[in-house]
Amino acid sequence: MKKDIHPKYYPEAKVICSCGNTFTTGSTQELIRTDVCSACHPFFTGEQRIVDTAGQVERFMKRLEKREEFAAEEKVRPEEAEEAAAEKTKAPKKKPDEAEAARAVAEKLRGKKATAEAARPSAKKSAKEAAEATAAEKPKRKRAAKKEAAASEEGGGAAD
Repeated sequence: MKKDIHPKYYPEAKVICSCGNTFTTGSTQELIRTDVCSACHPFFTGEQRIVDTAGQVERFMKRLEKREEFAAEEKVRPEEAEEAAAEKTKAPKKKPDEAEAARAVAEKLRGKKATAEAARPSAKKSAKEAAEATAAEKPKRKRAAKKEAAASEEGGGAAD
């Protein structure tokens, strides 16, 4: 053993437990205070109890009680809770007039396309030209359908 690097050893260190039990042991500290000893520890006594020094069990029990109260309250009045949750998550509604105006504009645009196609001088199209025209219009129709769906959702379906 090297000299002057080790702490002082007390062969008769006194241990005091919170239950009142005291005993001696060897340690580098002269006096040791502890919360649990072999005389009061649940493993040695066979008694079932929770040793909680930091208050964690108490905090957990409080959270558990709050959750149970909340669940009981939800069962008592589910309609009121659903309405409150729906109000919190709803976005501000647009006026139904705006949604109707958007639909009208979309219909006008569709009508202009239909009349423009009918006004073409060549009434008979080749199959290739018809396929190309249809392929070119598909993305436009999809975008218009998406806009219409978004407008009807924002309007809250009041215009339906």
